Amino acid sequence: MFQQSFERPFQNKTKGGLLNSGMDASDSIHSRRIHATELVFLDLETTVPRRAGQGFSVLEFGAVVFCPWKLAELESFTTLIRPKDLSIVATRSGRKDGITRDSVVDAPAFEEVADKIFSILNGRIWAGHNIQRFDCVRIKEAFAAAGRDPPVPVGVMDSLGVLKGKFGHRAGNMKMETLATYFGLGQQKHRSLDDVRMNFEVVKHCATVLFLESSLPGILEGKWHPSSSIVTRSRGNDNHGSPPRRMLSTSEESIGSMNTNRPWKGDAGSEEPTGQGSAREPTYRGLTQAFPFTDQITDLEPSVASLHAQCLG
Repeated sequence: MFQQSFERPFQNKTKGGLLNSGMDASDSIHSRRIHATELVFLDLETTVPRRAGQGFSVLEFGAVVFCPWKLAELESFTTLIRPKDLSIVATRSGRKDGITRDSVVDAPAFEEVADKIFSILNGRIWAGHNIQRFDCVRIKEAFAAAGRDPPVPVGVMDSLGVLKGKFGHRAGNMKMETLATYFGLGQQKHRSLDDVRMNFEVVKHCATVLFLESSLPGILEGKWHPSSSIVTRSRGNDNHGSPPRRMLSTSEESIGSMNTNRPWKGDAGSEEPTGQGSAREPTYRGLTQAFPFTDQITDLEPSVASLHAQCLG
């Protein structure tokens, strides 16, 4: 059964009204700047190549847009996608609610949802688990196959590389399922929108732990213990090499070669971030330790500092 959903819990507003109506040039510039600081967590479900030379086919896309200052969900979209060759999709799934051939037979082709996928991704900060090695590459391939230019992020935050560097292996092998088990967040469903929201919760939990450790370095830092209930599971996208470096990607090549050129806040020798007001500072500092995208957000201030509250409309 084909599934597609789109939600927009909040709408950004300006003095002139909604951003998508009645905007003057100044409103439009401010709108783009706010757009560029919004996080879009994304996830793809794909086929797994069964023979040499066979590529991946996207079966499901899911994304949720978050305000990085309020951590509020602004927009979400998910859709199943019908590949050109249905025979490459399994007729059965070993997982509950897994994607099967019957699931996608009536789903739209990628070309039919490419515009929506482009609009939710282009010009935003992309976030996800192992996205630099897998999801970003698959997105570029899918748009190329459709004869379309791919969306371009203003930055990429890969939680696999970030958490491996800052949170460490205290949870085990750093797979999403293992991290979710460590924090008691339930079982990974391997469905795009569910995995996106789980990824966001994992990052929030890790950031909270790192914030607490940094606040009480003599008491909490280095006192963690490995989980006694680690669950691991192989995925088709786990064999793409070592995780990316902990850097912030800011150009179109971030969805190709994934080369990066900017260190993120929190590395040895970097300046400590400054908050805009005491109420915001603790959360901002905590996020900075785990999230490289805050470096990008800092670069946009003060031009958007007065506008970030509009994430909640």
